[in-house]
Amino acid sequence: MKQIETKTNIAKIESSMEITKRWENKCSAFLVGKTIKYVRYQYTCEIKDLGWSKKSLVIFFSDGSYLFPSSDDEGNNAGALFTSFEGIEGIPTI
Repeated sequence: MKQIETKTNIAKIESSMEITKRWENKCSAFLVGKTIKYVRYQYTCEIKDLGWSKKSLVIFFSDGSYLFPSSDDEGNNAGALFTSFEGIEGIPTI
């Protein structure tokens, strides 16, 4: 029984690694080489459309695409960003 559990755990780890790699590749294809045009916090009308109570930072790229954080995968509210920038280690929701 131990050996079966071990094989199952290995399969789960490999599956998780495959999912991680797939999303890294998708995100890299989208983000690498992009140029940030400007940033701003979401407008009140935008968060109302999403059903949110807080605003998050939106990053706009020169090609017209954008991204913004959510508190979870379901988009239940705005999300904060954490950075490696000295003096602005976290970008809060407002």
